[in-house]
Amino acid sequence: MTATEAAASALQDHAALWSTGEIRARDVVSAACDALVAGLDSPGLRILAACTRAEADYDVHELLPQALEELGLTFYPVASDAGNEAAVRALARRMLAGELSPREFTFRIHQHHGHELALTERLAELDDEYDTLEYGDTTAAQIDAEVTAEARRLAAHPHVRAEPTDTPS
Repeated sequence: MTATEAAASALQDHAALWSTGEIRARDVVSAACDALVAGLDSPGLRILAACTRAEADYDVHELLPQALEELGLTFYPVASDAGNEAAVRALARRMLAGELSPREFTFRIHQHHGHELALTERLAELDDEYDTLEYGDTTAAQIDAEVTAEARRLAAHPHVRAEPTDTPS
C-alpha cells in the first residue's frame, strides 16, 4: 500500500469512527492534515485540514462529506448501518495495529452495538466471556486469540483506494 493509499484508508477510518462517536472531530482534522502531507489533495480536504480544534466540532459535519467525495471516499451518515460496520472494521484494524487490547476492542464493540449488530455478535459474546473468566475453564489468552482472529476477519474487508488528485493523468 502506498503512502497515499494508507492516508486515504486512515482518513476513511477516521470518518467512520467519527460518525459513530468513537473519536472526536479534531481527530478527523488531524487525519486530513496527515492525508495532505501524504500527497492527497482536494479543495475540500484543504479546508477540512485548516480547521482549528475549536472549529472542528462545529465544522467537520459540514466539511467532511465534501472532502471525502472529492477523494472518491465514502461518507457514512451518523448512526447508519454501513457507518457502524465501517467503524467496527476500523476498530479491528486499530486493535491489530496494537492501538487497542483485545479486551478493550470487545468492550467498545459490545458497548456501542450490544448483541444487535450481526457483524459483531461473536465479539459481544467474547466480551461476555471476559466478564466470566473466573467461573470457567477458558483463559484470557484463549479469548484474546479468538478476538484477534475475529479482528483479522473484519479487517480483511478491502479498503477504499484513492489516488492523489493533483497527479497528472
